[in-house]
Amino acid sequence: MGKRNNKTLKEILDLILYEYPATQDEIAKRLGISRRYVTKLLKPLIDKNIVKRAYTFDLKKYEEIYGDEDNLFSNNHSALFLINGMLENMANHVSKQLKTAFDALIEKNKDKAEIAMEMDYTTNGLFEKIHSSVEAFVSIDPSSKFSKTLIFNEIAYDLERIGDYCDHFSKFVLNEPNDINEEIMHFLKSMYKSVDKMMKFSMDSFLKEKLSLKGDIMDLEKKVHSLQSKILNRIAIEMAETSFENKEESIYYIYLSRLVKSLERIADICVEIMDTAVEFHKDIPRSTIPRSFRDKI
Repeated sequence: MGKRNNKTLKEILDLILYEYPATQDEIAKRLGISRRYVTKLLKPLIDKNIVKRAYTFDLKKYEEIYGDEDNLFSNNHSALFLINGMLENMANHVSKQLKTAFDALIEKNKDKAEIAMEMDYTTNGLFEKIHSSVEAFVSIDPSSKFSKTLIFNEIAYDLERIGDYCDHFSKFVLNEPNDINEEIMHFLKSMYKSVDKMMKFSMDSFLKEKLSLKGDIMDLEKKVHSLQSKILNRIAIEMAETSFENKEESIYYIYLSRLVKSLERIADICVEIMDTAVEFHKDIPRSTIPRSFRDKI
């Protein structure tokens, strides 16, 4: 197959995988090529029952017949490679969302807070895209090996949850007029830096099988919990010294504590992603005991 045909076929298959076109006419229109050309490129795959009406794509059968000879996909398993890329994009986006929301908190920048909240719409959209793609892959081949792809849904959901916690910082900036104590802000910055590293390490452990990062993640989690205790103690001292003459002052401390809890929950999610990575790559089942109980055993 020539380079031009190869490139166009990849574009067609990408469209089938991600956009679920109903007809060859729709494929041709979306790619700006003739329907006849679409038919020509798809016919060998339709004849071998790799591409089915209308239109799904049996990745496993494609690889069994063609392998990597046309270099349409990565050397990795096609399904995992494609969803890996989508998940990596989502992780990068959520990391930027958290940074934007936290920068808004530091700078008391309402414009950045609004931007961070708008980014959450994209986060939700990326989750839906991954979810629908995973379901499509599994419906094509529900074999036990292929169904392992369902774990990608769990990771995408974890990232969506982190996106939800980002909104707490944006809402604080938009709704809370009080300044955060300088000492508390210092601790919050340290918590954020640790959580930011945990997000990167946990996603590397899953996407790149860097399971050796588990020790670093657990060390960072301990640091996050230590900082959380320091901040909550400082908040308790401030509350003891405050008269609470109006309702807004008490609400401020509730919202401030929520920020601390949000960073702590993001750290816990990162550990969950790490545990999922071990199960995914090493087939070591995760514990069914909630982590809050495990830590006390």
